[in-house]
Amino acid sequence: MALEERDPVTGRLTTGHQWNGIKELNTPVPRVVYVFLILTITFGLVYALCMPAIPLGRTYTKGILGYDERTAVQRDLEGAAAAKAPWHDALDRLDYRELAADPVVMQEIRETGRFLFGQNCAACHGINASGNRGFPNLAGGALNWGDTPEAIEQTIRVGVNSSHPESRIAQMPAFGQDGILQRPEVDAVVAYVHDLSREGIDASRQRHPAGQEIFKAQCAACHGAEARGNSDLGAPNLTDRTWLYGGDIQTILDTVWQGRQGQMPSWESRLGARNIKLLSAYVSSLRKE
Repeated sequence: MALEERDPVTGRLTTGHQWNGIKELNTPVPRVVYVFLILTITFGLVYALCMPAIPLGRTYTKGILGYDERTAVQRDLEGAAAAKAPWHDALDRLDYRELAADPVVMQEIRETGRFLFGQNCAACHGINASGNRGFPNLAGGALNWGDTPEAIEQTIRVGVNSSHPESRIAQMPAFGQDGILQRPEVDAVVAYVHDLSREGIDASRQRHPAGQEIFKAQCAACHGAEARGNSDLGAPNLTDRTWLYGGDIQTILDTVWQGRQGQMPSWESRLGARNIKLLSAYVSSLRKE
């Protein structure tokens, strides 16, 4: 095959290579590719000249424009801090009642609090704070440690059964597993507790007198004689319809038999006082809504 052979269809020269009867054309690179290469190289050279670009050991070329990304970020942060300063000052200065009465500050708290809650709390309590099994509904359910903004702030700050020296401590004993109660006694008190929130205290007492006596002896110290709970101890109210783990017979039996020990980390070191107060005000606003 001649090296100067031309393809009869395209009119282009062949390269002289052939595979299984297929001849390779000596097709030139399209001009648009050269144009883009020239533009890209030109842009790269101009950028390297104007902007920080080329590493030089421990330093780098600064560029004739003198742009510094660290300075730009710092400037943006300072601008954001200046914009937030008025309502941050109000957040630090005002108490929860005064904050709730200021619609401008509360709007900022709702917007920032939603973001902060999503980052730190939603994994357990849900993105809408509606809770999950074992994690309370912060938007509307009963809270074992109290539902005032101050109580919520304290819980967020020190946690529950956490490593914080001031942590809230709560533990439901394993009455069955540890042999405190025998199985018939467990069944009796479970039936009594199950009917408390469904039929009322008086009806449950009449139906389950044995369960009531066991409750008085073993449970009233934490949950109260009327089973309405004790926020100082984190003991839930057993007469309402709010259940942390579930209010069916089997779940109550599991709770009494094997006990419960929930845990919430302390957020003091991670969030700081201002953000904890912001989250407390945010959660309180959810509950009011």
